[in-house]
Amino acid sequence: MNGAQSLFKSLVDAGVATCFANPGTSEMQLVYEIGMTDAVRPVLCLQEDVVTGAADGYGRMKGAPAFTLLHVACGFANGVAMLHNAARANTPVVNVVGVNASYHQANYPEHELVNGRASDLARAVSHWCGETRSASHLGELGVEAAALAKTGKVCTIVAPNDYHWSDATPPPSPPAPSARPQAAREAIARAAEMLSNGKKTGLVLGGLALQGEALESAGRIAAKTGVTLLAETFPSRFLSRGEGRPPVEPIPYEFEIGVKFLEPYEQLVFVGAGLPVATFAYRNKPTLKSPPGCDLFAMASADQDLDTALHALAEATGATHTPAVRQPRNEPPPASGELTAAAIGQTLCSLLPADAILVDEAATNGPAILAATKGARAHDLLNPVNGGAIGGGPPMALGAAIACPDRKVVLLQADGSGMYTVQALWSMAREKADVVVVVLKNDAYAILGLEMERVREREENAKMKSMLDLDDPSIGWVEIATGLGVSATRAATAEEFRERFEAALAAGGPHLIECRVSPTKDWQALEEYVHRTR
Repeated sequence: MNGAQSLFKSLVDAGVATCFANPGTSEMQLVYEIGMTDAVRPVLCLQEDVVTGAADGYGRMKGAPAFTLLHVACGFANGVAMLHNAARANTPVVNVVGVNASYHQANYPEHELVNGRASDLARAVSHWCGETRSASHLGELGVEAAALAKTGKVCTIVAPNDYHWSDATPPPSPPAPSARPQAAREAIARAAEMLSNGKKTGLVLGGLALQGEALESAGRIAAKTGVTLLAETFPSRFLSRGEGRPPVEPIPYEFEIGVKFLEPYEQLVFVGAGLPVATFAYRNKPTLKSPPGCDLFAMASADQDLDTALHALAEATGATHTPAVRQPRNEPPPASGELTAAAIGQTLCSLLPADAILVDEAATNGPAILAATKGARAHDLLNPVNGGAIGGGPPMALGAAIACPDRKVVLLQADGSGMYTVQALWSMAREKADVVVVVLKNDAYAILGLEMERVREREENAKMKSMLDLDDPSIGWVEIATGLGVSATRAATAEEFRERFEAALAAGGPHLIECRVSPTKDWQALEEYVHRTR
């Protein structure tokens, strides 16, 4: 057995057998060994952020890690943005980074960035990083990384390639799964007391509290106590929503909307979610979206056992046997006329299949679509921008489709951020991933137009606009998708979109619909409000 074989045995024995890869010279022994085994499924991606973003989507939906195969520090650096998001979302991911042979690194240091090493870079976006010291050590690190990743961690193994081909001993057996720590009884008691004091209260859920039995317990608590179920702005892992699910309202991203949304609340209890901090600082604006004087209490962190914590809170509030609140099904009439985000949401609410996976990187068009799909058939919602790095939509949709091949994936993708990782379309075509990509085309970094409203003191000039507009030349998504092997169509009206979307759902496999969307009235009103109050 060589080091590469030992590594793959350690991962496969732990159930980590899907590899998203963009390999180079220092990974060729690993590529060879993957080719010699039936145990590992490789998925080739054309850019490293597609690799890491796909591993993020896979890990969120599978609840277990895939592993990535990346080339030296420079290649790893290309995937850092999506790993940053994955780490912020506590997604299970294992990275394998091949680097120059241990005896050759000093002779050719250029691969390892200026005055640094791959491990230095990896630690910035990993919860754990292991540097391989021998061929046998490679398998040992694989066992350790797989076990830790399963607890919701990004783990990175840096592996000099001479250890790939050198003789190695078999890896140790995988350890038994480790239990998550429990929330303190005192914390649960305090939360129960807050939910019974008659004040306007929000129960803010995050991470694994937004799905499964944890969400069911939260629904029972809401029915018993009258507390409102809220979600962190960018839900980690995924949010189960739609027909029959306990309804949860994410705290809005836009600062002014978020402040207005939380204004009525006197207290907020957090379970697996962080405090409602504004994503960015603004001049003369507060840091928190919650109102002054609002009592903020963290009952349990994302690393703790949220199922047990919420079950215990249900017991403490007498909600154990209370039927949970449920979202009713909404059957909207067919949208017609102008193609807006609301019209797209109306069509999705009508046609989205049960158990679909909805990936939201719609940016400025997202709120209207999500508002319209609350009563769609039961589905899971993924949001890729947990760490603030945009472009995660296409690779996340790819990874989700690989993890759940029997489920329909629908990606809502803003045109500007979509260009960051457009190469994911090629991997969707190669893997025949069942993804419908809905591109929301407004030929602009529209969200930055709002940010400009917050800071400008004079009229916006042509030079400012040139750094925000994407209409010269306009991006042809149909042509790009077709060139990458994905069938594509355009929709200019609500009727055309419904027809194209229905056809894409029936066809299966990857399909892209380019939608020229008109600005929403809500968004225009927000721009005017920001302009008046800046």
